[in-house]
Amino acid sequence: MSAGNDIASKVVLVTGCSQGGIGFALCEEFAAAGCKVYATARRESAMDGFSHERIEKVVLDVTDEENRKSVINKVLREFGRIDVLVNNAGGNQTHLRVGPILDVDLDAARKAFETNCFAPMRLAQLAIPYMAEQGGGMVVNVGSVAGNMPSPWNGAYSATKGAFHLMSDALALECSYLNKNIHVMLIAPGAVESNIASNASGYNLPPDSMFTNFTQIIQKRIAASQGKHSMKAEDFSRRVVSKVLGANPPDYMTLGGLSVWFAVVQWFPRFLFRWVVGKVLNKPNQP
Repeated sequence: MSAGNDIASKVVLVTGCSQGGIGFALCEEFAAAGCKVYATARRESAMDGFSHERIEKVVLDVTDEENRKSVINKVLREFGRIDVLVNNAGGNQTHLRVGPILDVDLDAARKAFETNCFAPMRLAQLAIPYMAEQGGGMVVNVGSVAGNMPSPWNGAYSATKGAFHLMSDALALECSYLNKNIHVMLIAPGAVESNIASNASGYNLPPDSMFTNFTQIIQKRIAASQGKHSMKAEDFSRRVVSKVLGANPPDYMTLGGLSVWFAVVQWFPRFLFRWVVGKVLNKPNQP
């Protein structure tokens, strides 16, 4: 990575750091490792509860261009560099995450792509030129196993993460031409304990939906990432940060509950994959 191997010198910017989520736990772990951490979220109060004084809270709406530029400039003004940019923020409002494709509001879908794909792309555009000047750095893109394979009831969300994954992979290839010390790591979390399920618990199908008979199955899918199989956010963050700050960070990581299952099933032939997913989600017989 950039500017030597002194972990204590690393300056880390993390997006999507609301309490109870992956970003919050990542900030705590980076700070525990001795890094200076800028934690960001749309509301400062959403980040209450940090235990490390090396964490500074900054308000950032990742879809706001002026806000993006001001936060990048603040970090550069105060420390002169950005060693690690963690693109973790993602649309977690119910209407952006779940629901049949036929019921997805197009404006909501556009907002999801803006948050989950275009915003991290733009933050990388703003940060990487400075990483090139300082001799290296790392962009960590937090995607989802949902970006590797489709599943019913969150197709729009999966599409945003799939686009994000492809963008991240292309960026990694391009940066390898630019500077061998600029790394791009893609992380595809499986089931990790967070506030996602509680944020989606109030989901209701539109009154005119064609899928009103499947409400129970849809609710099961919403809660699929939260349960006894879920990895604790602290364990997830400890493993991720150890790789990010290690001597040879990988290009790709997938971890969390069910991540091995997803890693295997995504290579099944499409007909077999669809059959397996239908069984897992208790797909009823067609009339």
